[in-house]
Amino acid sequence: MPKIIFLPHDEICPEGAVIEAEPGVTICDAALANDIEIEHACEKSCACTTCHVIVREGYDSLNEPSEDEEDLLDKAWGLEPESRLSCQAVVDNEDLVVEIPKYTINHAKEHN
Repeated sequence: MPKIIFLPHDEICPEGAVIEAEPGVTICDAALANDIEIEHACEKSCACTTCHVIVREGYDSLNEPSEDEEDLLDKAWGLEPESRLSCQAVVDNEDLVVEIPKYTINHAKEHN
């Protein structure tokens, strides 16, 4: 089973995390199932950018981003060539290294 290595993030996972993920699940669902509370303001419907991540290793193993996802990513804070919406990025059989950006454009957080 592939591993997803989350790099440290001050609020979401200060120590970083290494989790296992079933192929076919999204990065977001894998994170949430392992108590990594990544934001997902649109309930994972590809309608916002709050679950934006940067895939530092393993990017090419993910499914291709849709046109809708690419359009939304253009609005994400800290966009990089390896940026994906974690609710749309489906894990395959390769390990991933993922960075959660420091900021999102979400103006209201679900948890304080």
